[in-house]
Amino acid sequence: MQENNPLPILLVGPIVRHVSNRQLTLWLVCSEPVEINLRCFQGETCIAQHTWKPDHKHHVQIGEHAHIHLLQLQPEHPFPVDEWISYDVGLQTGHGTKKSKQTLKLSVFFVVLSLPYFVIKSRIDQLLHGSCRNPHHEGGEGADGLLVVDQLLEKARAHNAPLSAQPALLVLTGDQIYADDVAGPMLSAIQQIIVKLGLHDENLKGAVVADSQALYKNEYNFYGRSHLLPDTKANATLRDIFFGGVRKPIFSSANADNHLITFAEVTAMYLLIWSPALWKYVDLSAPPLPDTLHQRYQTELEAITLFSKDLDKVQRALAHVPVYMMFDDHDVTDDWNLTRGWEESAYGHPFSKRIIGNALIAYSLFQAWGNTPDVLPDSLLESLKQLSNPSHYTDELHDTVITELLAFEGWHYTLETQPKLVVLDTRTRRWRSEQDAGHPSGLMNWEALSELQGQLLNEKSVILLSGSPIFGVKLIEVIQRVFTWFGHALTVDAENWMAHPGAANVILNIFCHKQTPQHFVILSGDVHYSFVYDVRLKHHEDSPHIWQICSSGVKNTFPESLLRVFDRLNRLLFSAHSPLNWFTRRRHMRIRPRRPGEHKQRYRHQRLVNGCNIGRVIFDATGVPVSIEVLMTDGECIPFTEGYESDWVH
Repeated sequence: MQENNPLPILLVGPIVRHVSNRQLTLWLVCSEPVEINLRCFQGETCIAQHTWKPDHKHHVQIGEHAHIHLLQLQPEHPFPVDEWISYDVGLQTGHGTKKSKQTLKLSVFFVVLSLPYFVIKSRIDQLLHGSCRNPHHEGGEGADGLLVVDQLLEKARAHNAPLSAQPALLVLTGDQIYADDVAGPMLSAIQQIIVKLGLHDENLKGAVVADSQALYKNEYNFYGRSHLLPDTKANATLRDIFFGGVRKPIFSSANADNHLITFAEVTAMYLLIWSPALWKYVDLSAPPLPDTLHQRYQTELEAITLFSKDLDKVQRALAHVPVYMMFDDHDVTDDWNLTRGWEESAYGHPFSKRIIGNALIAYSLFQAWGNTPDVLPDSLLESLKQLSNPSHYTDELHDTVITELLAFEGWHYTLETQPKLVVLDTRTRRWRSEQDAGHPSGLMNWEALSELQGQLLNEKSVILLSGSPIFGVKLIEVIQRVFTWFGHALTVDAENWMAHPGAANVILNIFCHKQTPQHFVILSGDVHYSFVYDVRLKHHEDSPHIWQICSSGVKNTFPESLLRVFDRLNRLLFSAHSPLNWFTRRRHMRIRPRRPGEHKQRYRHQRLVNGCNIGRVIFDATGVPVSIEVLMTDGECIPFTEGYESDWVH
């Protein structure tokens, strides 16, 4: 811990976000007001540069020592495509000038290079994707899929490596943070960073505690926040079903003991998961805890220590490849908008609405802003700036911003790449059940699905990002359907495309439309295991080719023994000629699960892969995936092969 040492100027970043031949977008966080000079080079030649004053339009101060900057560099002449471009970030403060090479202390550079770099690809030839990065998941040292990204990028700049070795994009498909599942040592670090950076306090209307300072001092601050979170009778936990309980928190994560509440807490978590700079300023010694919780803290401390150890490599990876992101539930809270009843309970209570809203404000600034930099209206951006300014802050403004964000319908986005990349918002534009408030909502409503179909018309190939798989594991979906029938959708996270008949029928009909693409690649995460399906329409000679590719998680896994049981039962009950297939909504589809690493004995009879990883897809010139694999953090590469004709499920 370096409590008395001054903060570095650069706290997080730079992270390369949206790029095109007309624009480079960088995102970073500084500890004090700075004038920023960004220069881009092709070889030794400077091809574009710009300087931003400390108070530029896309600067938001979120604390006394925390300044977010979104830099959009638009060159006079288009950036070259399919060529290396390096960049330098100069940061000038009132105390002099510090260039990026000094400020970043070489952690952002590979050994053979003096500056970070990126490539603007003319087409997506290689794409990396993953979801679900839980800092305290017990995966051991190096069990973080973003470290695999760093290794791939280093190899791409190795001597004589072809340009095709450099990924075109890194797409993070959800759960970049776990706001609802926080380790004790992580919460301790978060609250120390709040003090160190002077992140702003807030009042907490409708809560047991009056404000953020009262929360941090409360006896339930560590491992007891379920006592502070709002309650509802909307549903019950699995334990309650069998033992007669009648109440359950709105915040239904099984691990909500340290659920983040304030905007400052969510902000500090983002800062801590992407950069090594702040970890040296925290003391992770256990706070006063009951003996029953002390061992839990120590176990989590081991995982958090390993997680923070390699963050310099994570920082380096995010500085060298365009990164796109989309939220899923844990970025806000488990079961977010799962049912109409959940929404009515959550948004009808001022405290729960504030908790959800704080996570959404942080998502806006830390993730969504960089995907398509103009996604946030100027009026909303100005409100966010005022909200972060203590002299302008009011409870009314805070509530107004949250209400505006909850009504915002622009989280989805499309990249005009080759193939086109369409990123779906499957969380906020839901098709709510009119039949029963406890039934799962459709992941997208009719209007959103109609807009999607319009975006797909006349495209030859498309990459579709859906947080939850459109074509999932049938057995697990059936289990979720049974629990839903008994009124317990929240118990089993019944969030799949087939859970709502309206959404299921529309999304499946989109694949049948004659003018939609012939090549669909669907990228998904969420489920904490990985798999690949080939999908075709029955009785259609010109059926589109559909690939459902799921890679999850970056730093999370499914219970191993349970996944083996599900895998085996799913292959048994829903085999190619099983009559049970006729009772599923996808009975008009032919689906063939691909075989993972079939040449390796351990995967010979599996279809689902467990373990921390990053997914990689390599495309040919027409947008067809020619290689689909998951790259495990232990160094193993598991390719998904096409399998046999007898594997088709009819």
